[in-house]
Amino acid sequence: MNRASRYLLKHFGALFSSLFFILFFITSIVFFIKITALTAIIQMNFLELGTLYVYLLPRTLIYTLPVTFFIALVITLFNLSKENETIVLFTLGYNPKKIAHLFLSLSVALSLLLMVTIFVLIPISKQLNSNFIDYKKAEAKFNIKASEFGQKFSQWLVYIEKNDDQKHYSGITLYQTPTPKENERLILASHATIENEGGKLRLNLEEGKIFEFRKDEIEQINFERMHINSQPKSAIGVMQSVKEYWNGVFVDDKRAYDLSFFLLIALFPIASTLIALSIGIVTYRYNKGGIYGAIFTTIFLYFASATLFSTWHPQSAPLVVFLLSFGVAYKIYQKRIQAIF
Repeated sequence: MNRASRYLLKHFGALFSSLFFILFFITSIVFFIKITALTAIIQMNFLELGTLYVYLLPRTLIYTLPVTFFIALVITLFNLSKENETIVLFTLGYNPKKIAHLFLSLSVALSLLLMVTIFVLIPISKQLNSNFIDYKKAEAKFNIKASEFGQKFSQWLVYIEKNDDQKHYSGITLYQTPTPKENERLILASHATIENEGGKLRLNLEEGKIFEFRKDEIEQINFERMHINSQPKSAIGVMQSVKEYWNGVFVDDKRAYDLSFFLLIALFPIASTLIALSIGIVTYRYNKGGIYGAIFTTIFLYFASATLFSTWHPQSAPLVVFLLSFGVAYKIYQKRIQAIF
């Protein structure tokens, strides 16, 4: 690597690091607000919130790294043009073609890293995140409070007199309304405990009585211990392998959209490198502004295209949008950079 390349990478690396931490912080806040919204449904402590945040880190990187690369490259080249340093580099024989080759190599490496994240880390983190939320929802079903009416466990209405903590209760009353297949039932128990094993709920009753109200009689059964099981509606999912997860794109529209959209984000550094050069390399005397508008317009158009095409036809969207974006960027690069510099 020659001196000019090291000089460019030094300026680019410094700006990339600063922008990355800023965008990563902003994106993290957005995701963290999304996580904290779950506390309105389920109870979580700070450690559990941190666990969910870790599960969202791969998606945070997917969104921040490509955008940071593009913005940092444009501003780096613009600042060098502002100080006439790009003209010096061109005079010394380091032409725009060499700059393009340098940053295209970096963009390819970054895109490959993002693809590894998409195909390996995203499936694992999404499943862990989903299962953790389902587990907490299932656990929330056990938060039966003392002296409150209208609480349910499975098909039973539950009332308890008092509880020592979240899992030990005393003075339990359970009532089941009559159905076409089952009679009306009432259960009274002195004590109860609650277990949650992988989302499978169990109510353990001790020292109680069961009353079954039939048409002509009432049947009473005394018991020392009884278990009532309940399978929550939000069952904890089984972890799929990476291959099994992405095989779902052939039957699951949401998963097909996710793969298409994430791939287009991963390819954004390659698709946008030439347009970044076209925006950033300028003759400062005649082009003093407008780069920020061009930056946000480029990002908006690419992400809007990625969203629309991934919705319409996720199977072909990555190839179509990427080739179209790269082709447009190359035409602009030829007209604004190659023809002038």
